Amino acid sequence: MSKTSDEIEHAVRSALSDDPRLPFNDEIAVDVYHGVVTLRGTVGSFGQERAAVAAARRQPGVEDVYDQLQVRLLDADRRVDADIRGEALQLLLDDPMLDADYLDVRVKDAWVTLTGQADRQFQSDKAFEHMLNLRGVTGVTNEITVDQRLP
Repeated sequence: MSKTSDEIEHAVRSALSDDPRLPFNDEIAVDVYHGVVTLRGTVGSFGQERAAVAAARRQPGVEDVYDQLQVRLLDADRRVDADIRGEALQLLLDDPMLDADYLDVRVKDAWVTLTGQADRQFQSDKAFEHMLNLRGVTGVTNEITVDQRLP
């Protein structure tokens, strides 16, 4: 039995309310049309944006999620790009599953871009995951290519 838009909306709103990573979920508007959920509003970090989208995707009846959320950092969370880059590189270096010699990080206006090569997809995904809760980041682009021929 398929879910109605109202049922899906209620499930998504409940999931957002129950997620401890989303302390201000009342700032997220939820719209549902034929199983497609649109999230609009403001969140305080890139990690919160990803958490909201993931919570919506997990709900029965959700076919797709359009993420129209905006990240607005509080003053206490703002950092200069060089500080973000330094911490991001350190996270990559500290992970024994990653070969940081083949990875790099660029940061412009608090947006992180991961570049370089990994020999497995899970390594690219793991590098991306490290950036999710990095303070001061408004978004992440993962341009790491996977090349299984790396040593």
